[in-house]
Amino acid sequence: MAKTLGLATPTVFAAYAGALLATVVLGPAIGRRVDRHGARGVLVLSNLVLAAGLISLALAQGPWMLFAAWALMGLGMALGHYDVAFAGLVGWFGAAARGPITGVTLIAGFASTIGWPLTASVADHHGWRAACLLWAGAQLALALPLHLTLPSGPGDVGEPTDRPPLAPANPPLVAVLLLASAFAAMSAVGAALGAQLPLLLKGLGATPGQALAAAALVGPAQVLARLAEWGLARRLHPLNAARIAVLLLPIGAGLTLVGGPVGLMALAALYGAGNGLFTIARGSAPLALFGPGGYGARLGLIAMPGRLTQALAPFAFALVMGISPIVALTAACLACLTALALMAPLSTRWAETV
Repeated sequence: MAKTLGLATPTVFAAYAGALLATVVLGPAIGRRVDRHGARGVLVLSNLVLAAGLISLALAQGPWMLFAAWALMGLGMALGHYDVAFAGLVGWFGAAARGPITGVTLIAGFASTIGWPLTASVADHHGWRAACLLWAGAQLALALPLHLTLPSGPGDVGEPTDRPPLAPANPPLVAVLLLASAFAAMSAVGAALGAQLPLLLKGLGATPGQALAAAALVGPAQVLARLAEWGLARRLHPLNAARIAVLLLPIGAGLTLVGGPVGLMALAALYGAGNGLFTIARGSAPLALFGPGGYGARLGLIAMPGRLTQALAPFAFALVMGISPIVALTAACLACLTALALMAPLSTRWAETV
């Protein structure tokens, strides 16, 4: 995109960052709407807006059109992010939504496995504009019909018979802030590596083919981690799953220093596994700690710092990558360890004791 439009690469990431900024302010309001009316209408609208944004991006001819297209994409992402789906599932299943949340993320874990190679192939043969149009078509031909089959409002699925007792609906502010800050640190890592993992791997010594092959491991690793979480769901508290998730990238970074190409494959796989676990924990930990009452609005508030770091991280990471890929990887690992420290004061038994 940068080459075609005559822009610096960080400028393209700045447009992407602007799109993510839109999700910062819209998240709580969208969450409240899902709490009241269910997720179907919001998700259907997300498909229409994302398709319009992708078509606009394909037609962009200069920086202003690029930024405008990404602004539209930002609205579509705010309407269609995981958080909207999670809030919809909580509306349908209440405190028993952890299993459905994991189920959704199991399928979505293949997004990068399919998305990166397919996008790269279409872009190589037909250009990046054609790749944008491909995904616009997928929004309208695949996602939109599926979203139209969802229940029209909260509670339409029926009441499960094995729902656990509901947790308190008004948690201490400090607990919410600690969780939101930890999630913000991890969201920054996910946004940065989600956008630039192949570039990071190449900067660390991988060939373009090795970088793409390693990046393609992210999806299967996410799914395997989510399958493991599914199997351990009754034994592993979502907060502990989040703590495990934040440690996997630093472990992968350590293996990279001693493992050469094999270490780079391990880095990508462990990043994918950690991201897979974190995605589930982002939805299930607030549910387990704070209960289903007002879940959508609360999740929107918890996600606000993370949306901000997601918006800034790709641009900042691109600048740090220009200094040194090793420095960029070290910064990502430090963010993970910061998240672990922020979660340390939180107790898995908080909802039972307050």
